[in-house]
Amino acid sequence: MVVDVRPEVIVRRPRAEVAAFMFDPAHDLEWTGGITSSRPAQPGPLTKGAVVERTARFLGREFVYGYVVTEHEPDRLVEMTVDRPFPMTVRYELEDVPDATRVVIRATGSPGRFFGWATPLMARQVRRSISADLVRLRECVERV
Repeated sequence: MVVDVRPEVIVRRPRAEVAAFMFDPAHDLEWTGGITSSRPAQPGPLTKGAVVERTARFLGREFVYGYVVTEHEPDRLVEMTVDRPFPMTVRYELEDVPDATRVVIRATGSPGRFFGWATPLMARQVRRSISADLVRLRECVERV
């Protein structure tokens, strides 16, 4: 079974402002729930090849995981591969809508043997977690 979720939110700010905040790991702790640290290999916004290591809590467990940016289009998208809690591709997409920006986070992956039996639960938890992150993102960016 595969996890494939795609929550979205409308942020009432221009796409460039949303991207400047969302695509900079320096802001991860402000909007990404469960993250206790975020350590980019290099400071500044995410670009192709960027590597970030995070410490997080998920389903009651703390773990360290990394991600690598595999695709990047300035002010429009960042796609990354994540190795934990199971291998996933996470894609941040930004799209202009009237007087705002549509923000989508799509996460796809296969929990494998260890989490495989719990894929439906994992999908719900990943969707819930990303949806909450998007609400925090909107609050952070619109507050500025």
